[in-house]
Amino acid sequence: MANEETYFHQELDHRAGLESVFQVNRKSRNMMAISPATNAVLNGLMIFACLLTLIPIYVIIISSVTSEAALTKNGYRLWPEEFSTMAYTFLFSRGSIVITSYVNTIISTLAGTVLAVTMVGLYAYAISRDNFKYKTFFTFYAFFTMLFSGGLVSYYMVTRQVLQIQNSLWALFLPSAFSPFWVIVMRTFYKANVPNEIIESARIDGASEWRTFLQIVLPLSVPGLATVALFSAIGIWNNFFNCLLLVDEARYYSLQFTIYTTLNNIRFLLENADKMVGLVNVSTLPSQTFRMAMAVVTVGPIIFAYPFFQRYFIRGLTIGAIKG
Repeated sequence: MANEETYFHQELDHRAGLESVFQVNRKSRNMMAISPATNAVLNGLMIFACLLTLIPIYVIIISSVTSEAALTKNGYRLWPEEFSTMAYTFLFSRGSIVITSYVNTIISTLAGTVLAVTMVGLYAYAISRDNFKYKTFFTFYAFFTMLFSGGLVSYYMVTRQVLQIQNSLWALFLPSAFSPFWVIVMRTFYKANVPNEIIESARIDGASEWRTFLQIVLPLSVPGLATVALFSAIGIWNNFFNCLLLVDEARYYSLQFTIYTTLNNIRFLLENADKMVGLVNVSTLPSQTFRMAMAVVTVGPIIFAYPFFQRYFIRGLTIGAIKG
């Protein structure tokens, strides 16, 4: 009987303890909870922020399908005053050149992104390991190039005389494929997210360095490498300086450089309209609308690609927040 009473009291004490824990948790949740009014205000602010992001894109798209005369007369509107696809017609009137430059840009972006992720991932992994003998030297080597560069003259001489990549697709992505900034960031990511214990366990089990990196480190590094891939792809896609400096043949032009030359041709015709009488109907040439169509064509692929990287990108934004 005494044992039953003791067990009964212990059970009551246990339940009382659990109830107190639940009450503390409920109180903490209530303290962290926000009121409906605050929630409505926060939702309103988020909707407003989304509109600030989406409305400019919407205006660009609408302006690209508005006639040049209506856009010049009425300015930017939320709906086209006079619908026209003249800007896109003029853009793709050079058919094969635009398609070729589009293909060149896609190929160079894909190749440059793969090369950037490979080089940054391997370099950063090496200098993140404590047992790497020369990690201090190679870390300083990467960091030093972030602070000092050889300048435009040495850049031009190396790419043209040493690498000899002028007038080729290599010129569109190879000079921009490696970034010391992302090496330092990925080094921090490896130190913060890849425990030494896992690597030591793999080494004890007989795994080689390549197998350890490919089967253990690489799957843990997807968020960081995805962030590097996204920013590298955007940088190579938008880069037109390499094409301006290293490419003379139109068959190797990037999309951005092709649009740039087309825009310059339009500007030249408009500035010399008095000399083109009877040769070109300058009044029908798109200028502002062509710029908008150019923005749609160049930004569109990046906007469509972003959702596939979003979940990795959000986590990858914090990879440099912890010092290593």
